[in-house]
Formats: sequence, C-alpha cells, structure tokens
Amino acid sequence: MILVNTDYVSGKELETLSIVKGSTIQSKHIGKDIAQSFKSFVGGELKSYNEMMNEARALATKRMVEEAEALGADAVVNVRYASAAVMQGAAEVIVYGTAVKFLNK
Repeated sequence: MILVNTDYVSGKELETLSIVKGSTIQSKHIGKDIAQSFKSFVGGELKSYNEMMNEARALATKRMVEEAEALGADAVVNVRYASAAVMQGAAEVIVYGTAVKFLNK
C-alpha cells in the first residue's frame, strides 16, 4: 500500500474510491504518567509520551490501511494526521486520506 501526503502518485492515473480513516485513543500506565510529571519540572523530552504517540500513529495508520485494502485500493493519497488530548495522559490520533485505485498498473 502506497501512502502519500500529495494528491497524486507519480506516473499513475488514479480512480478515487472513498475517504478512509483510522483512529485510536492511547494512554500510558499511571506509574509512567507520574514519572513523566516529575520530568516536566526539570524539562526535556517526555519519552514515555513520545512512545505513546508513535504507537498511536502506527495503530491509526494500520487501521486506515486496512479500511483502504477492504475497498481494493492501491494507495491512499492526501494522508493527514491530527491529534487531540481527550483527558490527562490520553490522546486521540486520527489519520485520514483518500483511497485510490491505479488505472494504469
């Protein structure tokens, strides 16, 4: 599956199928949340939260790709990510794009 953030795939003529999306809400273990709150006093990267967001993006992308594959798509164009805090220590990540099929394989 090809994923691009442009509205085209070089050298391919596209047929638009549908918008596809994937999302997840992730949180970290309360113990890690407490440890990260201490880190905010001294500054620096919050590695636990960074890991959480990476995992969330990967899962949301996997779900979007599965939705595109179910439509018979060859690619997803105009891929975009968004995130929002839903509560302290938890974030929603959504990824969306347009599933397309190649006309000239």
